[in-house]
Amino acid sequence: MSGIVPPSEAPDSLHFERVVVMGGGCYGSWYARQIARALGRGAMTARDVVVVDHSADCKVAHQLAEGAYNGLPIRHEQVPWTEYLATWFASPEEELAGHAMVPSPLMPHLCFEWLMARAQSRWPDREVRAEPLAHAPATPWERASPDHRHYVSFATWMCPVNCIEPARCPHTRGVRDWSMPEAMRDFARTDPTLDCAAIFPCVHRTFGVGMIDAAPIVQADTMLAERGAQGAFRALVGTVSHCHGALGVLAVR
Repeated sequence: MSGIVPPSEAPDSLHFERVVVMGGGCYGSWYARQIARALGRGAMTARDVVVVDHSADCKVAHQLAEGAYNGLPIRHEQVPWTEYLATWFASPEEELAGHAMVPSPLMPHLCFEWLMARAQSRWPDREVRAEPLAHAPATPWERASPDHRHYVSFATWMCPVNCIEPARCPHTRGVRDWSMPEAMRDFARTDPTLDCAAIFPCVHRTFGVGMIDAAPIVQADTMLAERGAQGAFRALVGTVSHCHGALGVLAVR
């Protein structure tokens, strides 16, 4: 693979300061490979690409040892996801501009977990917990889990993991006239049991790789801190693509 294309030579490409891929196994290695292709072809530039996996034996670690990403700014950090986020998101909001996270389809709801951990640390004498939704969103498919996380989808069929959710749905062959971020913001506005919402869109940026901007996650923590200073609240936290999403209600009493 060729090396990174300098920003001055790729003015039309996307540029990131840091891209963090969650997981270095089956999904993470595919994302890392697609990012490498995008870098090599000048579709994007990045100063740092970090693949986070607690295992030294993950697939990306082996690929790095074999020189698969030679000349590209891709590295493996052997640390649990939650521990990495605690360090990464400790940076000021302005320093996270140009940072993005690549989620794994099977990972926990990490944005929710981080915000809840922050709330527990901020208010050790208050009750901070995950609570169930008062009622389910009106999406074609939805399921509640025992840990009070809720999963939603506009698809009632099995979508391929590498679908980029284009304007025309590959399954229906028709126009995709739905978008989960707006749907969940509307849901939060119309649910009287919810006081606020933090919805994080996962957008497909290049070569089939979906990313969540990092700065809005830290901004949401600031928003919740201000809301909690006024009293108890229930906040809807959602990490969503156009078609699918993971939800949780963060309650502070």
